[in-house]
Amino acid sequence: MKGKMKEGTIFCAYSFMYDDPEDLKTDYEFCTDEIACHIGLLKAHITDRELKDELTKVETLVYHMNSSLRVKTAVTRDELNWLHEISIKYHEETNHNYLRFVLPQGTVSASLSHVLRNKCLKLTRLMHRYEAKGNKVDPLLYDFVNLLSDYFFLLAIKLNAQENVEEIDFVSRNYKFK
Repeated sequence: MKGKMKEGTIFCAYSFMYDDPEDLKTDYEFCTDEIACHIGLLKAHITDRELKDELTKVETLVYHMNSSLRVKTAVTRDELNWLHEISIKYHEETNHNYLRFVLPQGTVSASLSHVLRNKCLKLTRLMHRYEAKGNKVDPLLYDFVNLLSDYFFLLAIKLNAQENVEEIDFVSRNYKFK
């Protein structure tokens, strides 16, 4: 072995692990990886072949997003439009009123979908922090991650409806919606 490796890094499986902690690109990549892993977990609870294939495509797109801050945006407007069409379809299927909040509960698959919704929100916030540090974030990435959050919310509603699990409304004591 040429040279001497820094102790504690010899078995490092990820080459960017020790990048500048203020940079946030690595944190972004870990978040997208976590989202992809949770999509895989959700797929393990899905029996519908068509939905499994759809989730595989979504999972693949999330991995394409993974290097988008470090290299270049690797998701396309057409892929965003595809996800938007599916979200519209789920919105129509579930007849969900966006002014209605529901508790994140129900079947295992719906609950995992709610976890994914939340992780996408966290990813959006991380991207915002990265941009606030003076870095550029392609607006397409914001659109994609925000739409992913919406997609997983509507998917949760759909998955509960398929199993006849009733949604439980949440009425905030602080926020009022008309």
